[in-house]
Amino acid sequence: MLKPKILFILHYPPPVVGAAVVGQFIKESSAINTSFEADYINLATASDLRQINKGGLAKIGTFFKIQWKVIKALFAKSYDLCYLSFTAKGLGFYKDLAIVLVLKLFRKSVIYHMHNKGVQPNSKNKFNDFCYQLAFNSAKVILLSPHLYQDIAKYVPADRVFYCPNGIPATPQDSDLSKERQESDTGKILFLSNMTVEKGAYVLLEACKLLKEKGAIFECHFVGDWFDISESDFQRKIALYGLDTCVFAHGKKYGEEKEYFLRSANIFALPTYYHNECFPLVLLEAMKYALPIVSTSEGGIADIVVENETGFIVTQQDAAALEEKLEALINAPKLRSTLGVAGRERYERLYTLDSFEKNITRILKTAVQKD
Repeated sequence: MLKPKILFILHYPPPVVGAAVVGQFIKESSAINTSFEADYINLATASDLRQINKGGLAKIGTFFKIQWKVIKALFAKSYDLCYLSFTAKGLGFYKDLAIVLVLKLFRKSVIYHMHNKGVQPNSKNKFNDFCYQLAFNSAKVILLSPHLYQDIAKYVPADRVFYCPNGIPATPQDSDLSKERQESDTGKILFLSNMTVEKGAYVLLEACKLLKEKGAIFECHFVGDWFDISESDFQRKIALYGLDTCVFAHGKKYGEEKEYFLRSANIFALPTYYHNECFPLVLLEAMKYALPIVSTSEGGIADIVVENETGFIVTQQDAAALEEKLEALINAPKLRSTLGVAGRERYERLYTLDSFEKNITRILKTAVQKD
């Protein structure tokens, strides 16, 4: 029996962002490449985080090369389905729309995999509304969480939507849940994300200030690339709050260095209010390392963090609410351990890379059969 032919148009690193990481997983998936006759085109026009959603001649040139690769692929092979990692808004949306128009010109069946959001607020603009109607007409959509459906409900009926949460690979050392680490007397908080305002870095710093004022015994480690927060500004704020002995910023870390911080921590905090947040892979990493999580309900996070079971959900931009939950975890080592182990079990049940590959393969087979 012939395998269905799928053209995957997606992002893979660099830069290292959620959609690109998932794109790399798909490209390297034995389950997908065994089930389908798959071809891949890299959709990325940026090689650095700071280039995302910005123009420039080099990016325009790269975009036209991508367009030409898509056109050549469509002439060379009759695909049963075209998969597109679709951007919801901004310059990325218009870039992807141009590719959509090519796919529609060739009368291809299309499925979008959406790793971000913003359709609903941007559809208030009449031109964007027209573009969304054009893009979503007859298309199928993969979302990361049912919490994200409302963003596209105006354009896509529920029977054309599939749900596939992200997954991440396990490592041989994951079975070591480090009970000793969890039950330490010192709360060791980890923030692991790009150092941006909307990821909640300053909210967490404010919460640390409140913790110190209450006499809590803790450390807080910020790990991530400097973005719209500069290292100098952040260090000045640490000094202003008198947190030099308990708050530390380390910059970006990868591989074993990043793993060291995940293994050393016993609390994970991501008080994000990032407007594009959907399903942060970093929360799955925290669960994999049996860390209780304190985060917000942005995007699909409420699917990941189960209140009072694997962690806590707090109000966005509320340092006092964040401090309250962090203090509760700092003062209760056994609670940390209980929530962390429950999070690890939830990861193993729902969010492994194997689960993701099985889900996405099933969805793609169903999408092909529906046509």
